[in-house]
Amino acid sequence: MRLLRSFIAYGVIVQLGLVTSVWLQGCAGQPSEPNVLLAGNGTEPAALDPHLVSGVSEHRILSALFEGLATMDPGSLEPEPAAASRWEISDGGLVYRFYLDPDARWSDGTPVKAEDFVYAWRRMLTPALGAEYAYMLHCLAGARDFNEGRAADFSAVGARALSDDVLEVRLEHPTPYFLRMQSHFAWYPVKREAIEASGRMDDRNNPWARPGTLVSNGPFRLAVWQPNDQIRVERNPFYRRADKVRLNAIVFYPVDNQQTEERLFRAGLLDMTSTIPRHKIPVYRQRMPDRLQSHPYLGTYFYRFNVTRPPLDDPRVRRALVMALDRRELVDHVLKGGETPADRLVPDGMADYQPPAGIPFDPESARRLLSEAGYPGGKGMRELDLLFNTSEAHRLIAEAAQRMWRETLGVRVVLRNQDWKVYLASMDTLDYDIARSSWIADVPDAVNFLECFLTGVGNNRTGWSSPEYDRLIRDAYKEPDAAFRMKLLARAEELLLEAAPIAPVYFYRWTFLMNPAVRGLVPNPLGFICWADLWLERGESAP
Repeated sequence: MRLLRSFIAYGVIVQLGLVTSVWLQGCAGQPSEPNVLLAGNGTEPAALDPHLVSGVSEHRILSALFEGLATMDPGSLEPEPAAASRWEISDGGLVYRFYLDPDARWSDGTPVKAEDFVYAWRRMLTPALGAEYAYMLHCLAGARDFNEGRAADFSAVGARALSDDVLEVRLEHPTPYFLRMQSHFAWYPVKREAIEASGRMDDRNNPWARPGTLVSNGPFRLAVWQPNDQIRVERNPFYRRADKVRLNAIVFYPVDNQQTEERLFRAGLLDMTSTIPRHKIPVYRQRMPDRLQSHPYLGTYFYRFNVTRPPLDDPRVRRALVMALDRRELVDHVLKGGETPADRLVPDGMADYQPPAGIPFDPESARRLLSEAGYPGGKGMRELDLLFNTSEAHRLIAEAAQRMWRETLGVRVVLRNQDWKVYLASMDTLDYDIARSSWIADVPDAVNFLECFLTGVGNNRTGWSSPEYDRLIRDAYKEPDAAFRMKLLARAEELLLEAAPIAPVYFYRWTFLMNPAVRGLVPNPLGFICWADLWLERGESAP
């Protein structure tokens, strides 16, 4: 059933994404389809091509459709077999040999082969595709040179199919988190025939990732994609563990209005939300604690500065803006969801990482820096725009930041709201002054946050570049001594904070609503959901 039709069926009028009549009678009935999970996705995905996306909303769906060589135990986050049933690692940690599961199949019933991974990684690294996450594969021998156009022969990259079911991987340097990375969509296999039947391998507009043409190897396959309405994935009968998958389908709803999403949940039209309106957290905590999920989360909310535009090309201006943000006030009086103020990029919880001193809230120093930059009391500074994607929470935070910068520094900021896809395009093209951003860990390692700001990588999106920073990160990649590696990363973060191409705001908690009927979810600090492990017991689903 389409979401809009569901609204109408229960007497709700939807206009421009806003629910204007919200009180629903009773429990609004139960979904007519058995064992179908209804999940809020937060926003419309930019794409379902695993090589062309970079957001959490896309990852949620792709992790139901695809799987990599390995996955993670959602509790321990330790690597577990997936498309590969086992692997061998050389003594030096530079060579991995993966043995594919003989039962691994694509959703069209054909076998998953080692060459499918080689092709996927070649496509990901092809310069013309411009994949934002291509740098994640730079740990492969020769991958960076191929991706950056210094080498044209992919055979020099460390990925080779020894046979249909044996894949050999050679790394540029030991990568202790390599197996954990295989659960990320950047490493997923894609089927060559499916892509090239619709267009060129390196064409970003290739329409292969659509219902009827998308071929995947995960527990579910794409059945329906009605933009801005719903994405439905159904159990893949060819999945290697199909007999263990208990859900018949998952329907993802792109509801970017948090109030609407919460009302849908309260009406029984969603089993899970992507988040929860801040002011509703105390209500659920007091009245319906069995529906409120709140867990530690390795994620940071921050603002990016476009350092290519004056006056943000001056680090004194950027640091002044950071120091003028009262992040304690934000988490205590705006967010109120258990978040903690962030004075740096890398959150707590990274094993053995000792972060540098962060950027404090210091109004006096902020005013002094702005005056030194030639803008005493904000005089002479042009109006800045603050970009954020559609979300009531983002707007509330932006309004608070806007007020703090005006009151503390005399800096005028105008808010600029865009839908998800347009917002991503604006950041990619540096069409902004200040932009709302976040990073959720792909693997529990500090380098996963810091490598985003290497020169030229797709997730940088600030225009900032530092040869010294790049050197520290690349030295850390190949440093065998774990303690010294952490020191290199801490020094890199120190440089990042000194230059301030970003303004850290807060460290996340993973907070959302879930019907007690949903079983099998194991919370973890990565927010990793193993959809194949979930099931429903509708007998306990009354709101």
